[in-house]
Formats: sequence, C-alpha cells, structure tokens
Amino acid sequence: MRVIIIEDEILLAHDLRLTLMQIQPDLQVVAILNSVEEAFEYFSEEHQYDLIFSDIELGDGLSFEIFKNFELSVPVIFCTAYDEYALQAFNANGIDYILKPFSTESLKKALEKIDVFKKSLHSSLYKQYQSVNNALSVYQEKKSSTLMVRFRHQIIPVRFDDIALIYIENDVTYIITLRQKTYVIQQTLDEMENLGNDFFFRVNRQFLVNKDSISEVSQAAHRKLNIIFKIPFHREVIVSKEKVSKFLVWLNA
Repeated sequence: MRVIIIEDEILLAHDLRLTLMQIQPDLQVVAILNSVEEAFEYFSEEHQYDLIFSDIELGDGLSFEIFKNFELSVPVIFCTAYDEYALQAFNANGIDYILKPFSTESLKKALEKIDVFKKSLHSSLYKQYQSVNNALSVYQEKKSSTLMVRFRHQIIPVRFDDIALIYIENDVTYIITLRQKTYVIQQTLDEMENLGNDFFFRVNRQFLVNKDSISEVSQAAHRKLNIIFKIPFHREVIVSKEKVSKFLVWLNA
C-alpha cells in the first residue's frame, strides 16, 4: 500500500512513517508533504497512492483546502489534536481519525478500518469533505469563510467578505478584492456561487458580485441594470433582465 503523509511537524511525520512501516512492512510512504503549498504542487501532477494520513492545521492553512481543490479518490485518515467530540462527524462519513499523540495500537485499528472504507467508497472525497468542513465550524470561532488562493509561491487566505467580484474570462476564473488585488483561482464560477452564496449574487453568466462592492446601480437598455463599483473596474457589468427583480431584493435585504 502506497501512503502519503501530510504533516508540518517533520519529526512527527517521520515517526509516523516508521511506525506505519513497522505495522505493515510492505507499506510504502511515497511522499511526506509539510504544507498546503507543497501539497498543491504535489497533487497538481499525477501520482500513484492508496491512502493519505493528514494533519488538519498546517503552517500555511487547513488541509481541507487541499481536498477542496483536488478530487482525491482515496481514503484519508486524520491525525489531529482536536477534541474527540467535535470529530464524531468524521466517523459518520467513514473516514477515521487519530488523536495526537498517536499510538501503535491506534494506527493498527485505523489501517484495519481502511479496508472496510475502501469497499464502501462510491464517490469522490470532495463531497465528504463538504461535511467535514461543516464539522469544522463546531470549533472554529470566526464565522466568515476563507478562500485559499495560490499566488506565485504562496498560499494566500482571502476572506469571502473581502472579495468585491468574481468573474470568468477565457475559461479562467478571477477574483478582485476590495483592496484591489486580483487573483486567479481554480474554482469555477458555479462552485464559487455555491460556496459563497451568503456573500455573492450571480448577476449574469460571467459575474458574481459582493453587495459591499457596489457603489451605485443605474438603468441600462432593455430593462437591465448597470453596476458601478467602489473599486476601479473598467468592464461593464450588467444585471441580466431575468435577474433584475431578485437582484434588487438581494441588494435591499
């Protein structure tokens, strides 16, 4: 069995590797990834693996961001210091977890569960991690959502309420923040509409807008509306005729 370890504590990662190989001598650890950024780079290419051991809190973000951006059809075991009660939702999805500090016995039991889990795995882990992300809200203090954006050699957290607008151009999705920063993101416009439906309104096929970014709205031809933003944006953004009524209700809510 080929295993990937996602863990930012290097000594702990190597300890986990040695313990796993002692339990199953034929087990092979094919990669140890120490950050969200390193995981993004790794999973951007094709690799063969059967199982992932992953910490939740990494130095540059939460490991959930990895699974949101990549559909990884292999089981994952979380190694985490979080409270057991909050993590009960993980088992409801058939994904095991190990509380730190882990023991040889807990690793043995986790590996035994994997065989059962593989047989019942009928869908990608993306859907399962939507439930895991909901469970995360139990012990997250801040309620606002955050999008992890890859920019050059960094992973940058961008709060949804700091995104002025999202648009698609030449099949590439862009976000512009209220601080006038522009980033390319991997998510589609449809995915962003689902993730940020509390923050954005889909005014047409190309644009999602944040209410806080709108300076004024003016009448356009054919019973459409034209949006003027608080930040510089030199493209025309039109609310389609079919969406005008819902848009005005959303804007005044």
